[in-house]
Amino acid sequence: MAYRRTPAVQARLDAQREAVLQAAVGLLAERGYGGCTMAAVADRAGIATGSVYQHFTNKAELSVQLFRRVVTREISAVNAAVARRETPEQRIAAVVETFAARALRAPRLAYALLVEPADAVVDAERLVFRRAFRDVIAAEIAAAVAAGRLPAQDPVLTAAALVGAVGEALAGPLAAEPEPEPEPARAEPARAEPEPADGNATDAGPADGNHTRTTPAGAGPERTTADVVPALVSFTLRALGGRDDSDA
Repeated sequence: MAYRRTPAVQARLDAQREAVLQAAVGLLAERGYGGCTMAAVADRAGIATGSVYQHFTNKAELSVQLFRRVVTREISAVNAAVARRETPEQRIAAVVETFAARALRAPRLAYALLVEPADAVVDAERLVFRRAFRDVIAAEIAAAVAAGRLPAQDPVLTAAALVGAVGEALAGPLAAEPEPEPEPARAEPARAEPEPADGNATDAGPADGNHTRTTPAGAGPERTTADVVPALVSFTLRALGGRDDSDA
């Protein structure tokens, strides 16, 4: 007779898997993919490394699930911001504003999501990530064109170009952030306290977001989130052929 897990055993395994993913989110935000090893995740979760392999066969599989979790949260944040705006132009601006501001508040995590070298399966997930943002913007461009608020254009092509431009504009500033100090090894790993269910690493940022450094030393005037985000929104509206004003 095949072994069947009891509800209690399954609940324990599900809780352990959740703890592993939460630990991985925290490590990704602190140290990127390079520091998100199976052993480090196990240590952060307070379990044996072998237990991690009960849930994920290798780092690539863990990274994919981790990427999907964080990306789902980012897309939800963007959709919530879009829902609060009235016009298509305002909603497009909300996508760029929300995405860029959240990235600059958690630069190490954003760098991992956007450009950090990773497994091929993660690169495939990045395409899905970019297309999700593209589709949100494309829908609003199509609505604005149909209403005569923007010049005729291919909504999907324009949206893809905008996503690529914004991502490229953020790549340099995110890469310029200093590397975090490696976490010291612990001889006796203790079970970590559960992290918040929503894995709020993306929401974590400096006490004053207006002072986030986004330009490497010697590369020109230092920019902050206070001027980078509005500049990206302004660029987006100009690229669409619409008005660039404070209402958008």
